Amino acid sequence: MTFGALHVARTGLDAQNFRMQVIANNLANVNTTGFKRDRASFQTLGYQLMTQPGAAASAENRYATGLNLGTGVRLAGTARIDTQGTISTTGSALDLAIDGAGFFQVQLPDGRTGYTRAGNFSRSADGTMVTGDGKPLEPAIQIPDDATNVSIAADGTVSVSIAGQAQATEAGRIELARFTNPAGLLAVGDNMLVETAASGAPQVGPAGQEGRGVLRAGMLEGSNVNVVEELVDMIETQRAYEVNSKMIKAADEMMTNATQTL
Repeated sequence: MTFGALHVARTGLDAQNFRMQVIANNLANVNTTGFKRDRASFQTLGYQLMTQPGAAASAENRYATGLNLGTGVRLAGTARIDTQGTISTTGSALDLAIDGAGFFQVQLPDGRTGYTRAGNFSRSADGTMVTGDGKPLEPAIQIPDDATNVSIAADGTVSVSIAGQAQATEAGRIELARFTNPAGLLAVGDNMLVETAASGAPQVGPAGQEGRGVLRAGMLEGSNVNVVEELVDMIETQRAYEVNSKMIKAADEMMTNATQTL
C-alpha cells in the first residue's frame, strides 16, 4: 500500500512540474506580440479495481460502493486559450492587428504555410511585406520602391501612394485564414502555428467576411496573458507540489517504521 502511495505522489510531482513549465512559458511571453496563453489539462491514471461495486458481499447482500484505488495523474495535454489580446496603437503603417478570429499566412522556409497572430510586419529590400525574421506574407504583397505612403484597409486591401500620381494604387490584398478548431494548430516556435488534422483545413478569404476578424492598421495585438492570474496559478502549483513532496516523505517514514517494527 505504501509503495502505491509513493507512486501516486510521484505522478503528482510530475504533473505539477509540467503545469509550472506551462505557467513559466506564459509569463515569459507576456510581452510577445499575438501570444496566446496555454493551459495544462490533466486526467487520472488507471484505477486498481479491488471490489466491483454491486458485487456479492454475501449470499444476501451486495457491495454498495466497492473498492477502487486510483494510481495517480498524468498530463493529458495543453490547450491554447484563443481570447483576444489587448490592441495598442503603434503608428507604424505595416503593423497590423486582427480584431476577431483569424490568422495571417506566412511562408515558412520548408515550404509549409505558417499561421500567426503577430502582425509586426516590415518591408524587405525588394519591397515584399515580411515578418521580423524575413518570412514573406501569403499571398505576397509587393510595395513599390517609390511608394511614399502605405495604407491598409480593414478588409486587407493594401494601397500605396506614389509620387507624381494623384490616386493611390492597390498593391494587393492581405487574406486571413480561420480554422474550425484553432486550438488544434501546432505551435512550432517563432510565433508560428501549422495546420494539423485536429485543426481542420484553413478557410482563407478577405478579412471581415465569413467569421474572420477585421484588420486594424497601425496597431498590434498584445499577449492575452494575465500576469495576476498566472501568479495565482503559480502559487497554487507550488503548494500542490509541496503537498506531494510531503506525501512521499510520509510514505517513506511509514515504510521505515514498518521495516523496523517487523
